[in-house]
Amino acid sequence: MARGIRLLVLDVLKPHQPLVTELALGLSELEGVEGVNITLVEIDKETENIKVTIVGDNLNYDEIVRTIEEFGGVVHSIDMVAAGRKIIEEEETPQDKLEE
Repeated sequence: MARGIRLLVLDVLKPHQPLVTELALGLSELEGVEGVNITLVEIDKETENIKVTIVGDNLNYDEIVRTIEEFGGVVHSIDMVAAGRKIIEEEETPQDKLEE
């Protein structure tokens, strides 16, 4: 039975080095992690703003943050989290249509 945090989407700021490939591999080795996606959102002279999506079973948020920090990154925010037996897909609401 699945338990705990199953999905995390994090807004992260990191230096150009190490590469996002290295960060993805480092995160993928953590206990409970089944998959890691990293998307480059913005880049400047010294840093990269990335979106880190992690799926798994009973993800350890503190361990994930510690790993990101070991790679020189800083978590700016938790943009999405899912917990429980099932990850629920977001549905569009009338409020979402007003924002467009």
